[in-house]
Amino acid sequence: MKQVRFGLPLAMALGAAASGPALAGSYDPAPADAPVITAVPAPAPAPSGDWGGFYGGVQLGYGDVNVSGTSGGNGEFYGLHAGYRWDMGTMVTGIELDYDRADISLAGGTEELDDIWRLKGQVGYDMGPTMLYGTAGAARAKTSLGSETGPFVGVGLAWQPSPSWILGGEVLYHDFDEFGSSGVGGNATTATLRASFRF
Repeated sequence: MKQVRFGLPLAMALGAAASGPALAGSYDPAPADAPVITAVPAPAPAPSGDWGGFYGGVQLGYGDVNVSGTSGGNGEFYGLHAGYRWDMGTMVTGIELDYDRADISLAGGTEELDDIWRLKGQVGYDMGPTMLYGTAGAARAKTSLGSETGPFVGVGLAWQPSPSWILGGEVLYHDFDEFGSSGVGGNATTATLRASFRF
């Protein structure tokens, strides 16, 4: 009788079967603690409003007037303004003409301040819907003593509740050497609330 020898083929088959799970378990596509890469958002752009163009409006204020050599006075005034601004990003420049009608008694009621015209230059910082600015120029005051032109400086704050409207306020300091030929000069500090419409 012929003897069949299958010991070697059987051993090879069993070895292959035993090594299969070990090879399958040795493949690890990604470590569990691999770093996660996330996208970094771009920084938000600096706020910028639109302040350029023509505007005009009204103001209501209060003035305190000091007169050399005699007593001053204080009181309310009201007026109109119109101007144009150039928006250059974070910086805004402009020019404005305004008029205030006043009836402020001076020198114990014997004199009075009638009105003031101003020609203004402006330089402001654009903070989006809000702008802080400085202003300076020449003011022409008419009093019962005569008229006088003098310099003024001040600061203002403007806010846009909508693209067409601007609300704000200003504080100005004026200096006048002599009203007419009276030999009397003075200074005035004014504070106003303003409302403007953009064209």
